[in-house]
Amino acid sequence: MKSRINDFAFKIATVNGTGSASANALIMQTIFRMGIPVTGKNLFPSNIQGLPTWYEFRVSKDGYTARTPDFDLMGAFNKATFDDDVAELRSGGYLLYDSTWPLDESKLRNDVVYLGIPFARLCNEAFGGVRERILMKNIAYAGALAALLNLDPEILSELAKEKFGRKPALLESNQRAIELGFNGAKERFACPLPIALEPMDETKDCILIDGNAAAALGCLYAGATVGAWYPITPATSLMESFNGFCQRYRKDPVTQKNRFAILQAEDELAAIGIVIGASWAGARSFTPTAGPGISLMSEFLGLAYYAEVPAVVFDVQRTGPSTGMPTRTQQGDLMLCAYASHGDTKHICLYPSDPREAFEMAVAAFDLAERYQTPVMVLTDLDIGMNDWMVPKLKWDDTYRPDRGKVLSPEQLDAIAKFSRYLDVDGDGIPYRTLPGQHPKGAYFTRGSGHNKHGLYTEDGDEYQEVLDRLATKIQGAAKAVPAPVMAKQDGAKMGIVTVGGCHAACVEARDQLAAEGIASDYMRVRGFPFGDEVREFLEAHETNFVVEQNRDGQLRSLLALETGVCCERLDSVRYYAGYPMSAHHVVEGIKSQIRRTA
Repeated sequence: MKSRINDFAFKIATVNGTGSASANALIMQTIFRMGIPVTGKNLFPSNIQGLPTWYEFRVSKDGYTARTPDFDLMGAFNKATFDDDVAELRSGGYLLYDSTWPLDESKLRNDVVYLGIPFARLCNEAFGGVRERILMKNIAYAGALAALLNLDPEILSELAKEKFGRKPALLESNQRAIELGFNGAKERFACPLPIALEPMDETKDCILIDGNAAAALGCLYAGATVGAWYPITPATSLMESFNGFCQRYRKDPVTQKNRFAILQAEDELAAIGIVIGASWAGARSFTPTAGPGISLMSEFLGLAYYAEVPAVVFDVQRTGPSTGMPTRTQQGDLMLCAYASHGDTKHICLYPSDPREAFEMAVAAFDLAERYQTPVMVLTDLDIGMNDWMVPKLKWDDTYRPDRGKVLSPEQLDAIAKFSRYLDVDGDGIPYRTLPGQHPKGAYFTRGSGHNKHGLYTEDGDEYQEVLDRLATKIQGAAKAVPAPVMAKQDGAKMGIVTVGGCHAACVEARDQLAAEGIASDYMRVRGFPFGDEVREFLEAHETNFVVEQNRDGQLRSLLALETGVCCERLDSVRYYAGYPMSAHHVVEGIKSQIRRTA
């Protein structure tokens, strides 16, 4: 294989529940600390133990972060998937395997280099106990890769100390296993391989973080004090992270009493009910869930929209419909979240593309929810939420103050003759609200049944319609407040590429590949809903817009056509929805095939 430094991909195939996560984390963090751009994708089954799991590493000196389907090295340690894993290797690639047992020669590929190390035998000789031998075998492959790929052994050892330093016996076992693997590779092969790592200086202003942890941190910084949830993959770790942050930063320093409340509800409907109740009382509150949870929450989301109660909902999207594949990623909830609930409803939606934006948009979501007194949905996906991303360091403005919106104080209530909850005083569709228990003049009956602008029950058609029309004006007004789309131009471009959320990394790389072939494109990534005028103007400026997304039915394309009025003939669809993160080749091939078809 031709030598390639800091530009390759490798994959580890193991069995779920054998402890490979620790080994993969050590490898990932070692590469990052060597200053080399790296991303990791964890592909795991929805059961707890026993089924296949993979971890993919992409090293890119150019900083590309999308998933790649081309692997230069495979660590094949699961007999059940061995044949498929070998098949995924590039021609000329390397297969690292456990040579304790012989390979079936009838299945060997002539264009693959086989690197056998007897990991099981070495670990059986070095460690006692079945469980320890299984766990240390995974750490041993990290040691072997350190030799084969030129991972910095000092950084690897230092990370092991950081992770296991409080348990000396465990640290000693891990360091022994790293040495076994490292020496096992050095003794058998010429190290490093032609695909190898060399230190760079491209990560000093970056961090490794997953989107769920970043979003939870955003909730903390935004001032959220109430979280309600029902566990669901892939959103569970968002609330777990929030709980961890609150335990550390949101306890009274003197009494050690909690200054937060986290409630695990009996289901998703109860969870959003708790959030709405807490928000109505004045607390910043939220719930994380996935598509099935949004389905169950829809009834209460309609109540919050109509009764005008703030709420923040994180939808970490996974494949559907129904239970679908809980540990695979997709963007199948775009339409569901935009119009969740029955009747005429429309919700403000935010679409982060990576953990950094998940942090920033978590903060923005609480401000928008209170400013517009309505639910705000933050749509990430499993890839953003659960995988490790290298992103620029998170920034925070210490002058930030929460935007609580139009909340009348007791003094302001004293100064007015009468409070009408749903009166459009300022002509922007946003009424003034009060918080319960602060002033008798601010009391009103919160209801999901028909009500007029004074908050009184009504079945009068004109009064009902007046409120409903004002709600539409209010939500559409948010188009100027949601994060603006990200746009980029290329000289000579006649076509546009439009996308959302986690497709961004694949589109960035695809545009570079297309440009290298002489196909220039302008680019727009929408980041908020409702769409502003700039979204429509971009679409109208290009005769052909390729809308790139991860769902079967082209939901973003439908949403754009429905909400902007742009002719459907200007919107071609490029879709990938098999459950894995999108790669650049999905975009490139999708666009080129449509160009060929219309040529």
